[in-house]
Amino acid sequence: MRRTQAERPGRLRRAARRLRGWGGVSAMATACAMTAAAVLLPLAQSSPGRGHHPGVVREPASMAAAPFTLADTCQDPEASLRPSALDGPAIERIRKAGKLVAGVDQNSFKWGYRNPDGHLDGFDIDLVKAIAKDILGSEEAVIYRAIPTSQRIPALQEGRVDVVVRTMTINCKRLEDVAFSTAYFEAGQQVLAPKGSPITGYDASLKGRRICTAAGSTAETALKSQGYGSVPVSVPNQLDCLVRLQLGEVDGIITDNALAAGQAAQDPSVQLVGAPFTREFYGVAMNKDAPDLVRRVNKVLENYRAGGEQSPWATSYRKHFEDVLPKAAVPPAPKYREG
Repeated sequence: MRRTQAERPGRLRRAARRLRGWGGVSAMATACAMTAAAVLLPLAQSSPGRGHHPGVVREPASMAAAPFTLADTCQDPEASLRPSALDGPAIERIRKAGKLVAGVDQNSFKWGYRNPDGHLDGFDIDLVKAIAKDILGSEEAVIYRAIPTSQRIPALQEGRVDVVVRTMTINCKRLEDVAFSTAYFEAGQQVLAPKGSPITGYDASLKGRRICTAAGSTAETALKSQGYGSVPVSVPNQLDCLVRLQLGEVDGIITDNALAAGQAAQDPSVQLVGAPFTREFYGVAMNKDAPDLVRRVNKVLENYRAGGEQSPWATSYRKHFEDVLPKAAVPPAPKYREG
């Protein structure tokens, strides 16, 4: 039955009580706006050159065990340019500007989100700081631009950002439009649903259910390819899905399990169900016309992974994911290609 306008404020208040932490405050702001413009922050005016806990998440299933895989048409999409510390046109432009302009998320708990003091924090934010420190000598030399999922590629192509560090999966389709670093994190698509839901995973239990994905995400692609009779709901940002789930406007969410872990940490009434059904790798995305920047970021990632349990990668992992993701996780081994 269609809800009346008068009922909606009460539902919003009930949802607010279910949210946890500062991420919950961001979620309610998103619920009130529900547009991409609502999450675009005017964090800075300058731009780069144009053209240019409840429960630990299971590790991603192997490709052989996954019931669904996103079709890739190229060989080794995770293979990137070999690392180099040499300067080039893109590096020189960033140094001249004095800031690295980074496209990030501000609403994904544990990945890119605002602390109560207003500062951005998260695993992706730590990596942005490492890149800025290497190129510019200071981890504070960053202009952060919050961008919705669907705007990650356009922001790079239009020169609005130098890099996108926003849980962005490397795949062949995206390689047609942008360049990627080597992989810095491994994840898998999984279903998030309320506790007690009849949804059991990415399977026939989705039939007739309203399933939410972020526009432009690999989850959206998967659901279009094999929806199991579900009713797809697309939103600009992943956190919009969590808000809609809490308001009862959707029945489940499909997203990267690493992202869903943060959402489950915010709201104990939801949980991951079934097994991960893809194996995916996050990379730093850059403009295709900036190979020197790609090589430099890969050099940063070499150092970021080095040192085992004391590496910057492992330190950041423990800081953000110790209670919600497998403690034995390690960074993906880099793959390189010539060219």
